[in-house]
Amino acid sequence: MPATVAHGGPPSVRTAFVPGSRLPGWADRFGASHGGYRLQDDDDGLRLVAADGTEALLQAPWPADGRPGRGSGALERLAALAAQPRRLGLLLVRRGGYGIGVASEGILLASKAGTRYVQSRTAAGGQSQQRFARRRSNQADALVAAVAGQAADVFRSAAFEYLVPGGDRPLADLVLQEPALRDYARLPRLAWLDVAEPRAAVLKKAAVDACSVRITVTDASG
Repeated sequence: MPATVAHGGPPSVRTAFVPGSRLPGWADRFGASHGGYRLQDDDDGLRLVAADGTEALLQAPWPADGRPGRGSGALERLAALAAQPRRLGLLLVRRGGYGIGVASEGILLASKAGTRYVQSRTAAGGQSQQRFARRRSNQADALVAAVAGQAADVFRSAAFEYLVPGGDRPLADLVLQEPALRDYARLPRLAWLDVAEPRAAVLKKAAVDACSVRITVTDASG
């Protein structure tokens, strides 16, 4: 009896960020690499379905909000929407530090990045674990307060209309609950950014990504 051929696992998925000005060229290269594609406009975004089964989901960096992109086709309109010079407030935080900025067209107009330290979790027990937990909680509280203060200073320097959080979700949520950021926490929030420790270089790249089309490519299964 012939052996059963085991096919590969689930299709690989990868994410890229492409500025609106470069989107038509990216789509041309995608089509050339995958035998052409057809456009499918759905609730999640604009989908490029290639002849070989590969799919690319294109999502605008922000909603139209009465300012839709112009163009003869869906791809051109998406590129034009993403190329609009809208201002975003970036708030990135992890246990090791933070990055805060105001960006437009992928460029930081104001920014601040810094380092703080919050200890990792431990498996120790007893009183030692309790002391560690208190120390870690105090460090996290200090980080939240420091980031909120720095964010308030940066955000006051340049007005913006959307908030882009990123990094550690629980920490970012705590920062945005601080009274100093009450007004900014009410702003519309754009897609979450999954970033490494937010040093200056990470913040600079995040500014570009936040102003770009988010592309999720799913390879054909098989």
